[in-house]
Amino acid sequence: MRKGILDILKGKFLVSGDAPKNWIFIIYTSFLAAVMIASSHSADYKVHQIAALNEEVKDLRSQFIDGQTDVQRLKLESEILKTVAEDGLLPSETPPHKIRVKSAE
Repeated sequence: MRKGILDILKGKFLVSGDAPKNWIFIIYTSFLAAVMIASSHSADYKVHQIAALNEEVKDLRSQFIDGQTDVQRLKLESEILKTVAEDGLLPSETPPHKIRVKSAE
């Protein structure tokens, strides 16, 4: 057992007779490790991107609600009266009259 551990530490398995088989396995595991690391980095990047987009959505939703509130306030009759009063228009003091058209039958 001690000899096996010493052979591994010295790297004899890399230069022995069946070394090409060991090298292929080492290259294969190194490739898989590189793919795993790249995949992990890609997933982390996407998570950060999703978080940033969620923050942007929250900000845009807040802006939309603020704009909608302003529009609803501007549609109020009192706000319209203030706006047209600046242009010199005032509400009529006499109510409108209904016009009736009689048919010529």
